[in-house]
Amino acid sequence: MGFPQIIQGGMGVAVSSWRLANAVSQCGQLGVISGTGLDTVLARRLQAGDPGGQMRFAIDHFPIREMAERIWDRYYVEGGKKATKAFKSKPMAAQHSPKALLELTVVANFVEVFLAKHGHNGVVGINLLEKIQLPTIPSLFGAMLAKVDYVLMGAGIPRAIPAILDKLSVLQPAQLKLDVVGAKAGEEFTADFDPKEFVPDSITELPRPKFLAIISSSTLAISLVRKGTGRVDGFVVEGPTAGGHNAPPRGAMQLSDLGEPVYGPRDVPNLAEIAELGLPFWLAGSFADPEKLIEAKNQGAAGIQVGTAFAFCDESGIEPVLKKEVITKVLNGELSVFTDPLASPTGFPFKVLQLNGSVSESGIYEKRGRICDLGYLRTAYRKEDGSLGYRCPAEPEDDFINKGGKPEELASRKCVCNGLFATIGLPQVRKDGFVEPSLVTAGDDIQIISKFATKDHPSYSAKTVVNYLLGQSA
Repeated sequence: MGFPQIIQGGMGVAVSSWRLANAVSQCGQLGVISGTGLDTVLARRLQAGDPGGQMRFAIDHFPIREMAERIWDRYYVEGGKKATKAFKSKPMAAQHSPKALLELTVVANFVEVFLAKHGHNGVVGINLLEKIQLPTIPSLFGAMLAKVDYVLMGAGIPRAIPAILDKLSVLQPAQLKLDVVGAKAGEEFTADFDPKEFVPDSITELPRPKFLAIISSSTLAISLVRKGTGRVDGFVVEGPTAGGHNAPPRGAMQLSDLGEPVYGPRDVPNLAEIAELGLPFWLAGSFADPEKLIEAKNQGAAGIQVGTAFAFCDESGIEPVLKKEVITKVLNGELSVFTDPLASPTGFPFKVLQLNGSVSESGIYEKRGRICDLGYLRTAYRKEDGSLGYRCPAEPEDDFINKGGKPEELASRKCVCNGLFATIGLPQVRKDGFVEPSLVTAGDDIQIISKFATKDHPSYSAKTVVNYLLGQSA
């Protein structure tokens, strides 16, 4: 089939939902689901009553019926929970996660990929963040059970992933070395996973998906090819104008007058060196334009990755009222994007849409009590007894400091996890009735929305975006 010209970005928590990936794949391009937090996504969709019945449909196709039914029985609420009631909590991932959480993670990733692939013969990918290590292997395995075609990973150096894909494809145990603050020389901590515990004996192998590393420099591309653990199939070369997490500038961090990181010549990737590796690559970051697609291909790229234009289309997972508000404000010239060097607990710059009523608003941020109850962006650290602890600079300040965190890391940190779940209409409700506010991320090219939507018709489809990028009529 060759390589797709367009990769739809894997955005946020279920912003790149199965619906969006399915729609893009039906257009002959690479539809991508976000693999971040899918265990919580499935648990909350079931507690919301599974409107439309798609979760039930996908769960019915999971290869181990008993496991799937355990998930259904644990979380499904007939008719959906009351809007004023909190979602049932679930365990946070750890080095040795409980079996119930591993099952939920495997099933959830299977469900999302299965639905994205259903009803067409196109290709589907899953996007994961390297920094979110603890659920990585069960997430990959669940996606592979649903025959995912591509795995994309950035926000770190995903050197170990190719070998993990190789092992999972033949149902061998896999392990991922964890980044642990304070680990002693020669000390190694791993997250281990045995796929045979999650499939019937009749399944002996799975298709190995292609692996695309999301990078920002030729140095990293060369390192992954030469020092990686297995086959890398290509790269997405992402610039600093792309939405979500950005790679920090090379060298000492410098901020503009607005307080945004300053990127310079050292941050421009050497595409010639990447092309010399002989692998396909796609360019990302403000490339949502048919002329930019041609330009990318003239530079040797297979095509482009586009996020923001798809993030606000009809099929994306952003809550519809919020989506319409963003589109309307963009058309009125009332929105801007801020590359916040402090917002994300990861320490990576994170692009935040400056939207009233969201956690980007200082009054909303200050009103929200600090809490870390999802934990995807926690950092693992070595405790004095040699075991692992977990901390997040967006958690309560005393908790973070008592765990050895530095006070200077606390300033302006936002709970990205809870904010992103609110963005897709699955916000947690606190005991005092406080509803978690949204946190919306978008690329610098947010105005691209005006190419597809008008004040009279403030909505558009994924197909409209694909046709525009390919220079075709709607």
